[in-house]
Amino acid sequence: MAVGTGAALAFLSQESRARAGGIGGLRVPAPVTMDSFFFGCELSGHTRSFTFKVEEEDDAEHVLALTMLCLTEGAKDECNVVEVVARNHDHQEIAVPVANLKLSCQPMLSLDDFQLQPPVTFRLKSGSGPVRITGRHQIVTISNDVSEEEESEEEDSEEEEAELCPVLPAKKQGGRP
Repeated sequence: MAVGTGAALAFLSQESRARAGGIGGLRVPAPVTMDSFFFGCELSGHTRSFTFKVEEEDDAEHVLALTMLCLTEGAKDECNVVEVVARNHDHQEIAVPVANLKLSCQPMLSLDDFQLQPPVTFRLKSGSGPVRITGRHQIVTISNDVSEEEESEEEDSEEEEAELCPVLPAKKQGGRP
């Protein structure tokens, strides 16, 4: 076996150990899954607020990424102020206006994935709407389960490591001019 091939096999073995659960006893983070679901609600004179919340027993991380606020059919040419009520870094509830929509000059506003942690309440502070709020509900889950297949791959990679010969330095050849 050539020296380069041995080094490549040693590298591949190291890569497979990293995927199978670690190198030198260090564990690689558990697999992460991310799901994304469409979110939408409408605020109007009849429904002036909407609260988005998740179950507290859930171990997943939830993010609400807002993309757009827009006036919909039946809106009057009046100022429609939408405010978001959420928690700041000190876990205190704060209310912040995020949009002032008017049919004749600004019927919609792009929020470019404005991210919020639930629970979040949307309020129509002024105007009669209807105002449509759209975005994505993202759920990030970290799996702590190690399957039997991953454990057997880890054992196999340890056996392969023992079978590989270390890469030896090249020998100097004599008689070169």
